[in-house]
Amino acid sequence: MTNKDLADLIFPNLEHDVDYYESLYPERELKEGEKVTRFAPSPTGYMHIGNFMSALVDYSIAKSSNGIFFLRNEDTDKAREVSDAVDKIMETLYKYGMIPDEYEYKGEIVGNYGPYIQSERKEIYEAYAKSLVKQGLAYPCFCTPEELDEIRAKQEAAKIKPGYYGVWAKYRTLPVEQAVEKIKNGEKYIIRFKSMGREDRRIKHKDSIKGNIEFPENDQDIVIIKADGLPTYHFAHAVDDHLMRVTQVIRGDEWVSSLPLHLELFRALGFKPPKYAHTATIMKDENGSKRKISKRKDPEAAVSYYHEEGIPADAVVEYLLNIANSTFEPWRRANPNKPVEEFDLQLNKMSVSGAVFDMVKLLDVSKNVISKYTAEKIYEETLKWAEKYNQEFAKLLKENKDYSIKVLNIERGKAKPRKDIAKWSDVENTIEYMYNDIFENMNDYEFQKINDEAEIKDILNSYIEKHFNISDDKETWFNKMKDLAEEKGYAREVKEYKANPEAYKGHVGDISTVIRVALTTRHNTPDLYEIMQVLGKEEVEKRIQDFIG
Repeated sequence: MTNKDLADLIFPNLEHDVDYYESLYPERELKEGEKVTRFAPSPTGYMHIGNFMSALVDYSIAKSSNGIFFLRNEDTDKAREVSDAVDKIMETLYKYGMIPDEYEYKGEIVGNYGPYIQSERKEIYEAYAKSLVKQGLAYPCFCTPEELDEIRAKQEAAKIKPGYYGVWAKYRTLPVEQAVEKIKNGEKYIIRFKSMGREDRRIKHKDSIKGNIEFPENDQDIVIIKADGLPTYHFAHAVDDHLMRVTQVIRGDEWVSSLPLHLELFRALGFKPPKYAHTATIMKDENGSKRKISKRKDPEAAVSYYHEEGIPADAVVEYLLNIANSTFEPWRRANPNKPVEEFDLQLNKMSVSGAVFDMVKLLDVSKNVISKYTAEKIYEETLKWAEKYNQEFAKLLKENKDYSIKVLNIERGKAKPRKDIAKWSDVENTIEYMYNDIFENMNDYEFQKINDEAEIKDILNSYIEKHFNISDDKETWFNKMKDLAEEKGYAREVKEYKANPEAYKGHVGDISTVIRVALTTRHNTPDLYEIMQVLGKEEVEKRIQDFIG
């Protein structure tokens, strides 16, 4: 009996062989420099920020090279699969504008290299596993769990490397006849790869991020087909990346130790390996020391957190590109209105040690991003967020649409737009004083330098009686504010006060703050003139008279 007989017994009714699949999935017609990347999550839980970062780098590398970015669902771990994980993955990619060029979702296949779901590619893996068995490069292993435990115990006792390799690979050299007999007798088995590597030999590899790295060769006879007939990640990714013609694999640091195995698998299968880039883990600074960002400790580890907080997708993408490549920030300054797809992300400029995630910096980026939005876009995005997370505020926005857009338009569309909103969950607190029903219940006034009640009322009385006219242009309005300041013993200009502080009670800014606080309860708001224009004559007079009263 031969290895071919063994292969035919294990895989008796395959419709196609490897030659068929090689012709079915030909080389892609790529122009020079175009890259093919894949995001290949396992649907076993929520989208982690590390997974998302990998997807973003995949997307950026493909788009900036005018290449192809596709989604592959690696669902071979059925025991840990979460029912709605695929839906969440697709929602996230769409929400963040990273729409794959090729994918499979709800029965629809887009692209010529599918299926893009691993559990639907079972016969493909079987064809390549059968080819390896025929060549004597894979074999059936009949080890029971008890036998594997025994091997492990002996290795621990001898203080040697654990695993299924060399003399410890019990069924590696089992004669074909005996293997055939065991299969015919109904004994359970899995298929293992027969490694030709040796730990005393080393391989060198150039990682697209880490540069030149060196490892001992792989010598482990790893499982390639499990007892349920599905492939392991190691085997499936090799077959899929080859047939889907991936040119650049981007994955987390945790896979770098598997590189010798994967390169050996590619060689044994007769494939040219793609380029590999291993991204460092995202870190968190905790009291001056770095640690890995944690699903358990850090809410921002879950991508869903940003949606719940109302941080715009654009801002999250911009921030992550910023920590992925230090060149992104200067590129953005030079190209304020270009889409991020035009940014040429360089893998060799990614951090080897791990970028630190900084929520404060993310919120600063978010403020910049939101500052470029129109009032209409802010209204729509805030309403969309509020309908899910703050229904009372959503009701207020819907009932006052035109007015709310006017409120949100204060200090927008200018060379230096307002930057007081970092996330949609900020908006209510930022603008609530502009709504009469809410303002009537606000009574915590934040007066600053001028805090004597009698003096405050005197200033407000004089302003309403002699200086307020809703029809004034901004220059006239401010000159009248200066007139009021001078009448009450305050400097018309801040610089006058600073030059001679003993001569004045304060300056025009202190006067305008009194009016600002009376109208909003706050000393720090967007442009006061614009606020008053939106509130209108009657409401301005009412708020000031109510305060005086």
